[in-house]
Amino acid sequence: MYAIVDIETTGGHASASGITEVAIFISDGIRVVDQYQTLINPGVKIPTYITALTGITNEMVADAPYFEDVAGEIFALLKDHIFVAHHVNFDYSFLKFHLAHYGYDLNTKKLCTVRLGRKIFPGFPSYSLGNLCRSLQIPILNRHRAGGDAEATAKLFAMLVEADANGAIAAALKPSSKEHFLPPNLPVEQVRALPGQPGVYYFHDEKGKVIYVGKAKNISKRVNSHFTGNNAGRQRQEFLRNIHSISYEATGTELMAFILESLEIKRLWPAYNYSQKRIEARFGFYLFEDQQGYLRLAIEKRRKHTAPIYSFNLMVDGRNRLKSLVTKFELCPRLCFLQTDPNCVGRAEHTCHGACDKEEAPETYNNRVLEAIQHLQDEQPSYIIMGNGRGVGEQSCILMERGRFYGMGYLTREVQITSIDGLKDYLTPYPENEYILNLIRQYAVTKGLASLTA
Repeated sequence: MYAIVDIETTGGHASASGITEVAIFISDGIRVVDQYQTLINPGVKIPTYITALTGITNEMVADAPYFEDVAGEIFALLKDHIFVAHHVNFDYSFLKFHLAHYGYDLNTKKLCTVRLGRKIFPGFPSYSLGNLCRSLQIPILNRHRAGGDAEATAKLFAMLVEADANGAIAAALKPSSKEHFLPPNLPVEQVRALPGQPGVYYFHDEKGKVIYVGKAKNISKRVNSHFTGNNAGRQRQEFLRNIHSISYEATGTELMAFILESLEIKRLWPAYNYSQKRIEARFGFYLFEDQQGYLRLAIEKRRKHTAPIYSFNLMVDGRNRLKSLVTKFELCPRLCFLQTDPNCVGRAEHTCHGACDKEEAPETYNNRVLEAIQHLQDEQPSYIIMGNGRGVGEQSCILMERGRFYGMGYLTREVQITSIDGLKDYLTPYPENEYILNLIRQYAVTKGLASLTA
């Protein structure tokens, strides 16, 4: 037997919204054999826009029972039947959440008439309840009221049962089927086609826009994990409703998946990705030539489209590093913006040879600045990280050159690489960020990789 359900609520997510009306039609698949309907006092004021949509007012529910008063009766109707609804996860998540609050554990099989409609009646322009019923000439009385919508869903379900020549309903009810977990607009074929290998996956909305990017060691398992459970929060419910398709890009290794995910989040700025979208408050050494021809090292906030000579997170770390360069290469602290006092402390400490007072030629001073920069770059590690490819006969490669992320790519196992420059022909250059640099550094430490520039 099937319990065909529709509810009206005060909002779009169960954890912060109440139920204002419940309708349950018990059906054998063709005929309705019993029904239950009731208004419910949600215990909160009904928003004006909800009243405008459903017609349910605060006055109408003032004398209605609270959910706790009818929870046992509702649970008894649902617990031994297959739960059927249009966009089933919405109704199910609400009732499961509110029943659990009063000690009832709802755990039944589910069927979604949106998903079944797409399979059994393919080709319609829309599968919303109103449009689908219109296409199938099913009348809806009292639209956006629980009783009217549940009755229309029961008639729709009967038509689905009668037209189900290929066993879509039976297939959806099999223990191995995960359709009842999936978002209503996501084709199950796309989920089944996902590979069990590392990579990045993309959730797209109705217009094809990417709304979420994720990384995975196993794409298939990770994607399916998004749809298990019954989190009733607004963010999750809205997220699931907006997923209409999935695409993916396989990578050879999990590390490459982490890197590609970060790159794609920065590139696409998806609506439901929240991490890695903060602006990185990092600093760097920048080089410029002043009007007198002296090269000057300056600490500045990182610029969006200009790579610094050297990067660091804390200003104090940068100042300490620059002070050590000033001492080691006998540079002028004034020209490096380490002091504003007109009396150069470098003269007293014998590190400055008078460049700040134009007593040392720019060419001589600049040579030491360039030596300092070269020293900085030589200190930075270089790593070539080889790993599995996306298939047999292929290997992956990630290149960090002198502390900078160059890029990554794939090459056949037969390719012989004799130099870093030769390797670059097989790689795709990518922009870097601190997250990616830390990933590679941590990986190198964990694996005990020695720097090529050590």
